[in-house]
Amino acid sequence: MLFDSTLRKELARSFGATLIVILTIVLTMMLIRTLGQAAGGQVAPQDVVLALGYVGLGHLPTMLALSLFIAVVATLGRMYKDSEMAIWFASGVGLSRFVKPVLQTSWPVLLVIGVLLVFVWPWGNQNSTELRARYEQRSDLSRVSPGVFQTSRDGSRVFFIERDADAGVNARNVFILANGADKESVTSARSGRLETVGEDRMLVLDRGQRNEMDRKSGEKTIASFDTYSVLAWERAVRRAEERPPKARPTLDLLREPTLKNQAELSWRFGLLLGAGNLLLLGVGLAATNPRRASNWNLLFALLGFVVYYNLVNLSQAWVGSGRMSLAGALFGLHGSAFVLAIALMWWRDHAAMTPRRWRRGARAAA
Repeated sequence: MLFDSTLRKELARSFGATLIVILTIVLTMMLIRTLGQAAGGQVAPQDVVLALGYVGLGHLPTMLALSLFIAVVATLGRMYKDSEMAIWFASGVGLSRFVKPVLQTSWPVLLVIGVLLVFVWPWGNQNSTELRARYEQRSDLSRVSPGVFQTSRDGSRVFFIERDADAGVNARNVFILANGADKESVTSARSGRLETVGEDRMLVLDRGQRNEMDRKSGEKTIASFDTYSVLAWERAVRRAEERPPKARPTLDLLREPTLKNQAELSWRFGLLLGAGNLLLLGVGLAATNPRRASNWNLLFALLGFVVYYNLVNLSQAWVGSGRMSLAGALFGLHGSAFVLAIALMWWRDHAAMTPRRWRRGARAAA
């Protein structure tokens, strides 16, 4: 009881401290990236915090798995450095005995990781995709800042408007320069507004003039109008049937076992299995020599996490391309990692005793 309770308390404290540090670092990096996307016109400035929340929820399972792994390696590594492990080994407690308290401490976190991957991950991706699509599919007029010349997404038009603060989508003194393959036109109007017609958004200009030039013939046309309507190139946001696999619920992926859906399933289930295997690998990788001033076991453990995580992504790509089946990716990669973790713990348990027994036998024979 003392052994289990002491180890579980230290693991919990180490996990909490590690998670706070990782969350701070990762969220800061994500915030900088999201602000850059907002500055580049990919995310609405008022939706930066919302987009950051969706992205943070998507990466939370990876951060939890990494925090668990570092907590196990750091806690057991500290026990090796302080010679506590030598005392437990001398008392007859093997390294495999540490698996039970580690799993007892980690199973609630593994359960949270599973819930996040199965339910929260697709929900967050769906909302993030719709948030970006809604902003990207706005009309070019709604993108324009008053008093600033701005180019459309495809680079074929340049806009300039003056808009009152309380005018909403209405604008005055509208200027539009359009460059086509064969024609170039300049349209100016005293006012403009956006109207919805079905799934399209129409830009209605009032009291203006349109100058058009044919590039091939050089012919110029000047026309005045009281009302002029043009398509604002805006469509409704794509619905569920057009969502990418990462934004679809897990049950929908199971019902439609296409290559892309199976690849997404291999990543979701693979990350959960990988989190469990990393706990076992952490028990074996935490061993260090207390007589050495430097402690390289944590560095090698982090390198192992990076390799394992990249292998999960690689298996997802192989499943998506048809080079590997879903069962092969799950059992092949994660089954091998499980066997490696068990073998590493067995070697740690017996490697230290084998040379001693061999030397004792040699002395007895002499």
